[in-house]
Parts: sequence; structure tokens; C-alpha cells
Amino acid sequence: MDDGEWDCHNSRGQRGMCVVGAINNYTDQLYTYGDSPKSSYNLTESLMFLAHFVGDVHQPLHVGYEEDEGGNTIMVRWYRRKANLHHVWDVSIIDTVMKDFYNKSLDTMVAALQTNLTEGWSDDVGHWENCANKKATCANDYAIESIHLSCNYAYKDVVQNITLGDDYYFTRYPVVEKRLAQAGVRLALILNRIFDKKKADTMPLYVQ
Repeated sequence: MDDGEWDCHNSRGQRGMCVVGAINNYTDQLYTYGDSPKSSYNLTESLMFLAHFVGDVHQPLHVGYEEDEGGNTIMVRWYRRKANLHHVWDVSIIDTVMKDFYNKSLDTMVAALQTNLTEGWSDDVGHWENCANKKATCANDYAIESIHLSCNYAYKDVVQNITLGDDYYFTRYPVVEKRLAQAGVRLALILNRIFDKKKADTMPLYVQ
């Protein structure tokens, strides 16, 4: 992993074949949809994949180490349950947070995140939106953020077969919640720019 410009490609050397490339590719498909009568892109499919990949790039282990497949080969215990580290960050932390703080209600968790956008994180939201490229995305920047978070939080102090309990949980779940919020804010910004091209250069993102 490094902080440089992403040079993502597949085994045939085709560029743009990673989550960052996918975000930019699907954004371009949506932004230019209808510009040419020969356009054959599936708008619904592009929108669904864009939303999925914007979420993915904010999960730190989706840009984790290649040798452990983003934590997939690191086996741990999440309290008493066996899991791999990637699953802990994809599922286990969120499930535990919902049980502990939100009465297992996704709606309650989403409402809490929305409240934090206008209160606890309100000073940060403007920075989350910063993106000089008005007609594409800043997915590379989001991936770099995830690289640092994977090193400083996801992988930190983790070894094979370790039991991850309260010390890990209570220092990591705030990171997970903030990344969920950042993903939502940034997806909204991308979609605002896509669907109102005339205002794309000046459009701020209003969080209500």
C-alpha cells in the first residue's frame, strides 16, 4: 500500500480495475448518460454499483494488505465468535453497535448518524465534501484515508487467533460510524453533481 496515485489494473494490465477505478467509471457513465445516442450503459446498474463501491472504499480493509486479502486470511475471535478480520469490519462491529446502542434498529442507527452530521461532526462535514474535480470524484483520496485507518485501527495490535474484545471494540466502532457517515455524504455529493450538471461547479451539499 502507498499514498500515491492509484495505478489499479487487472491481470491483463487494464487500468481502472479496482474500487477507485470503478467509482470513477460508473460516475462517468452516469454523468455522460444520454450525451450520445450510442450510449449503451445501464443507468440503474451504474447507480447501484456506484452506491455500493462508494461504501466499499470507506471500509478500511477494502484497501488493506494484498497478502492477507484485506484481512480475510487473518482469523480472530470477535468476543467468543470466530471470524476473519475483514468480516469484523464489514459486519461484526456494526452488528454489535446496533445491539448495544440502537436496540437492533437500523432506522435508529441511521437517525443517530444523521444527528451527528448536524451536531457532533458538523465542523467536519465541509472537509468531507472537498473535491476539486467537479465532474469526477475524489475516490483516490477516500482510499488513502482508508489506508491510514486500516494501519492505525483495523490492523493495529491484531495477530492471528487473537480475541478482540472491549478494548478493540470501543476504540474502533467510532471509526466505523464516521466512515459510514462520510460515505453517505460523499455519495450524496456525487449524485447531486451527476443529476444537476448545470450547478455541478458550485453546488454545495446541504445536510438536513
